[in-house]
Amino acid sequence: MGIIDDLSLAPLPDDLARCEARLHDAVGHDDRFLGDVAAHLLKAGGKRLRPTLAICAAYAARGIEAAPAPVLTGAASVELVHLGSLYHDDVIDEAETRRGVPSVNARWSNITAILAGDFLLARASALAASLGADVASLLADTIGELCRGQVLELQFLFNADRDEETYLSSIEGKTASLLATAARVGGMVSNVDAATLDALTQFGHHLGMCFQIVDDVLDLTRSEAELGKPSGNDLHEGVYTLPVIHAASADPELRALLGRKLDWPDVEAVRARVLASDGVAAATELARTHAIKARDVLAGAGDLDPKVCDRLGAMVDGLVTRSF
Repeated sequence: MGIIDDLSLAPLPDDLARCEARLHDAVGHDDRFLGDVAAHLLKAGGKRLRPTLAICAAYAARGIEAAPAPVLTGAASVELVHLGSLYHDDVIDEAETRRGVPSVNARWSNITAILAGDFLLARASALAASLGADVASLLADTIGELCRGQVLELQFLFNADRDEETYLSSIEGKTASLLATAARVGGMVSNVDAATLDALTQFGHHLGMCFQIVDDVLDLTRSEAELGKPSGNDLHEGVYTLPVIHAASADPELRALLGRKLDWPDVEAVRARVLASDGVAAATELARTHAIKARDVLAGAGDLDPKVCDRLGAMVDGLVTRSF
């Protein structure tokens, strides 16, 4: 599980196993084909960061003990939103693999992937509705934010004028919003007060911002063997992330290379120029800022379990360490 391995909270492995069973139950269907397609990426595994965050938010609010059923239902609902968004993302990106297996669109078709993604979002909404109108409304708003962030990114594909403000707005929607919701749901079903709920939500937001910035840095700094995809894939797809934005603002020659589809040798040349600039350092520093803010909001929430808060803070610190 990577970044969540160091949480070391005794009930967490069993609770994640119970959540996994809840996920498989949720995507099952009498139509065997639909059930198989809906479970395709679920069976491939994943970090399960979002359900982990929802469960840990409940630990922070309730104490470190086995999560009750509503917490697991909320955790499963946010993970199903994430899975549904991946089905749609792979259609947009024309991806051939995901999590080491053929993507749904590659194995079956784009139409199948879109409909299966819609089915997962519907199942997520049903689980959220079982927890009450407030959770259902929150999840609906979050799905809207995911769409907004992704649409904003699409508007700036191959656009060398993409700036830090539009980049941050995009990742706030497409990544941070769901992590913020995961933490908020864990607090909502634990009946925390408004101030504590806001602290958990802000922690999820800053964790999400840090997570996406680091992921974008790793796309440039890690090898294909480490990433499971070609280094610089975002450049190839015309997605100019924060390190590229910073590098291009100080390098007119680099900027002139952007704005068009690059073949892989040109991607490698642009990647080398970005790595030679201060772009990665600037992006990593912003990720570190969000990590500090994540820790600070938990430290300011006196009603939360300090041991859980410390472990969550260490988790977000570990994200920044990954970028080096």
